[in-house]
Amino acid sequence: MNTTWSPKSWRTKPARQLPDYKDQQSLESVEQQLSVLPPLVFAGEARNLKAQLARAANGEAFLLQGGDCAESFAEFGANKIRDSFRLMLQMSVVMTFAGALPIVKLGRVAGQFAKPRSSDKETRGDIILPSYRGDSINNLEFTQEAREPDPERMLKAYHQSAATLNLLRAFAHGGYADLHRVHKWNLGFVKDSPLGERYEDLAARIEQALSFMTACGITGDTVPFIRETSFYTSHEALLLPYEQALTRIDSTTNEWYDCSAHFLWIGARTNQTDSAQIEFARGIHNPIGLKCGPDLDKDSLLRLIDTLNPKNEAGRLTLISRMGHEHVEDKLSPLIQAVEEEGRQVVWSCDPMHGNTITSNNGIKTRKFDNVLDEVKGFFRTHRAEGTHPGGIHLELTGQNVTECTGGAEKIVDEDLASRYHTHCDPRLNANQSLELAFLVADELKHLRNNKSEKDYIKAAAE
Repeated sequence: MNTTWSPKSWRTKPARQLPDYKDQQSLESVEQQLSVLPPLVFAGEARNLKAQLARAANGEAFLLQGGDCAESFAEFGANKIRDSFRLMLQMSVVMTFAGALPIVKLGRVAGQFAKPRSSDKETRGDIILPSYRGDSINNLEFTQEAREPDPERMLKAYHQSAATLNLLRAFAHGGYADLHRVHKWNLGFVKDSPLGERYEDLAARIEQALSFMTACGITGDTVPFIRETSFYTSHEALLLPYEQALTRIDSTTNEWYDCSAHFLWIGARTNQTDSAQIEFARGIHNPIGLKCGPDLDKDSLLRLIDTLNPKNEAGRLTLISRMGHEHVEDKLSPLIQAVEEEGRQVVWSCDPMHGNTITSNNGIKTRKFDNVLDEVKGFFRTHRAEGTHPGGIHLELTGQNVTECTGGAEKIVDEDLASRYHTHCDPRLNANQSLELAFLVADELKHLRNNKSEKDYIKAAAE
């Protein structure tokens, strides 16, 4: 591969999943405007995230990545952002308490406005229109005017992302994330569920531990992590004109960073070794992710790893498996083995959502929660068999009381889906389902911790 790279070198490569803008002059104007706007995130923040992900690669942390399938201009609001943020806080304390591992919190937020599609066109009756590709590209409404890609929408995506980041930073560092508020993080509609009761029991134990620590002189004034947290943002590196315009040179290192988010990932539809998205991602210094589907063979994966992480830096690359619950072990094992044999340093994360999308009996796109759980269990089971560290989980979720995935503690069925089906694209887990999954992951992390303690004891005794 030609080693010459610039933020625009992706334009020389085959570009998949990009909109066809009819007004090129308008597109160039928007790109110019974006290129002089302030960065949304900073290079130092991205480096901090990379350091935390390096710990996950080494088995010393666990990544929780979650949020909307596709953010919406229409549904933007402080309450929605707050509810998803506190759901992530709930899930992280559940996992931390059981697994005794720090949880790296990474939202699919403040930039997840573009979506790849399986078809360029959508047909309804006799009408054929361009597919909806996310609010930064076109509108969900099924009209010719709404579905026409409009570059001006990138500016709205930027400003909404800036407002979202401002609120998230306030939540993370302004006292909302204080562990003493752990009881107040429980969402209203979850409190009366079995998951709410289980969470409240855990919160009571955390409160007791904090009281003990306070008596010992360990408070939020002396240990900042008690009263604040680090929360990072991510989205798919899909709409490359937007990403290029927000790529800047860091003045302290003279390296290129995409300042639209702390973490960018390459999706399964654009992960070809010669793709424009791979070309763009290889040159930025943000930590990046790579979706790994059931059709990805080990030789292609190793070529992609060499392209995206040639220096083999821990924390640089996260491999996000999305195999489908029936194929986890037979498809994931060969990839893990190949990566281990070549000594590549990566974070292994599980996306149990995208390989388990189905159509319900009443024609609504959904996911069965049991299938999601099965893929997560298979992910942990495979890593146990291979002796490797399961480093994270990647979820589409919301703090809203939606009915988009069937199953879970609420026993949502096909007939319930239409009552609160609000997603603009793929179905998301609601808070009850997300918490149930968090407790499952917590049990798996606890099992890992106990096994590690036992192995360390045996090793120490042998020495």
